[in-house]
Amino acid sequence: MDSKEIQLVVVGAGPGGYAAAFYAADQGKRVILVEKDPQLGGVCLNRGCIPSKALLHATELIHEAEISAQRGISFGEPRIELDKLRDWKKGILTKLSQGIAFLAQKRGVEVITGRGYFEDSHTLRVETSAGQQFIKFEQALIATGSSSFKPRSLDLGNPRIMTSRQALDVEEIPDELLVIGGGYIGMELGFVYSGLGSQVTVIEALDSILAGADADLAKPVAENAKKRFKEIRTGAKVASMATADSRIKVVSKLADGTQLEELYDRVLIAVGRRPNSENLGIENTKAEINDQGFIEVDSRQRTADPNIYAIGDVVGGAMLAHKAHKEGRVAVENILGEDAEFQDAAIPAVVFTDPEVAWCGLTEAEAKEQGRKVEISKFPWAASGRSLTYDRTDGLTKLIIEPETERILGVGMVGHGAGELIAEAALAIEMGATAFDLAETVHPHPTLSETIMEAAEAYYGSATHVLGKGRKK
Repeated sequence: MDSKEIQLVVVGAGPGGYAAAFYAADQGKRVILVEKDPQLGGVCLNRGCIPSKALLHATELIHEAEISAQRGISFGEPRIELDKLRDWKKGILTKLSQGIAFLAQKRGVEVITGRGYFEDSHTLRVETSAGQQFIKFEQALIATGSSSFKPRSLDLGNPRIMTSRQALDVEEIPDELLVIGGGYIGMELGFVYSGLGSQVTVIEALDSILAGADADLAKPVAENAKKRFKEIRTGAKVASMATADSRIKVVSKLADGTQLEELYDRVLIAVGRRPNSENLGIENTKAEINDQGFIEVDSRQRTADPNIYAIGDVVGGAMLAHKAHKEGRVAVENILGEDAEFQDAAIPAVVFTDPEVAWCGLTEAEAKEQGRKVEISKFPWAASGRSLTYDRTDGLTKLIIEPETERILGVGMVGHGAGELIAEAALAIEMGATAFDLAETVHPHPTLSETIMEAAEAYYGSATHVLGKGRKK
C-alpha cells in the first residue's frame, strides 16, 4: 500500500481534466492526475471527437471522389482496407495521447493509472495494477466524463448492437446499418458508414434530426442525408430487437402507426450519454448527485463539499470538450483563490455532418420559447463565390440580433467548414459586438468568412451579393 500527499488531485484525464491539471501546475500547484485508461485524453480523444472526425475526413474523400466527375476529374472505384484505416486512426490517437503524457511530465504532473474512489473528503483511493494507493489531498477535481447510454430493452449482449465506442472501431462494413437516434453522434457516424458503403437507416423519435439546432440549419443536413442514406424516419421508435442468426431483427413503429419488422447486419444505439458518477465514492463526501446522476455544482464549479470541484460531462449541461476545458480553468482559478464564474452564453456547438452545423449564443428557437424579441438576418451561401468553388451552395449564415442595441445575441450557420467559422461568432458575442461591427470588419475574399460580414450587411440592406431591404445604419 502506497500513500501520497498532494495539493490537488484531478480524477479523469479527458480534455477538461488534463487541461485543469496542467493549468494548476503552471500556477505552482503540486498535482496528481488519476486516469483509469492507460491512454490519456479521455473519451473525446480516444473514443469520440478525434476518431470520429478522422473517419469523417477519410470517408468524405470517397464522396468527393465520386462527385468530382462533374468537374472533369474522375477516379476509379475506391478500395477500402479496414486494417490500414484503423491503424491510421490509431496513430493519430497515440500521437495525441503521448503528447499529453509528455506535457504532464514536463509540467511535473504525476500521472497514476487506475480507478479513483473517494474514501472521504480528503482521501482518494486508487486501484492500480500494482495495488492500492491512497492520496491525501487538499482539494480534488472530478472530471470523469460520460459514457454511451444503452437502454436495457435494447441491450441483448450481442456485439452487433453497438454504441459509438464500438462503431468507431470499424470492425466491418455492414451492408445494412440501423442508427437509433438522429442526434449529432448518430448522424455523424451515419455519414461515416454511408461513406464506407453501408445502407444506413436512421430512426429518430422526435419530429426532426439534430435537436438543439434551428430547423433551417438542420434542413440541409437532412436533405443531404436523404440522398446518401437509405432512409431517415422521424417520429419513429424501436419497439423491440432480437438476435436472428447473424443479424438483428428490429421491430419499429413509424409516425403513422405502421409497424415494420426488418433485419439489419448491425445496429448503432446513439440515444444519449450518461454521467460517469457511479462507483466514485461520492457518497463518502459532502458532494451531491441529482436524480439524473449529475454532480451538482455552482457557477464556480464547486460541489457541496468545500474541498471538491467537478467539471465537464459529469456535471451536465452541454457535453462538449471545450466547455469542460473552460470549466476546468474556472475551477482552478477558484482553487487559487480568485473569483471566477463559468458563463456559457457563447459556448459554440459544432455538428460535423455533411454539411457541418455550428451555432453559439441564443438560437432562434430559444428566442421564440423565451418570448424574446429578436431580428434575424441571413446570408445564403449560394451567393458566396468561395462556396461555389467547393460545389457546396447548401449553406446559410444567420445572425440573431437584439433590435434595440443591434447587439449580436447568437449566430448559426450550416455549410462546408462551418465549424471553422463559428469562433469568430463566439468572439463577437463575448465582446458585445453589434451587427454594425461585423459589417464594418473587412473579411478576406474569397472566403466563407465573408458570409458573416454579408449577413451583417444584409441586416442594413447593404449586402453586396444579395438583394433585400433592411434598416439604415
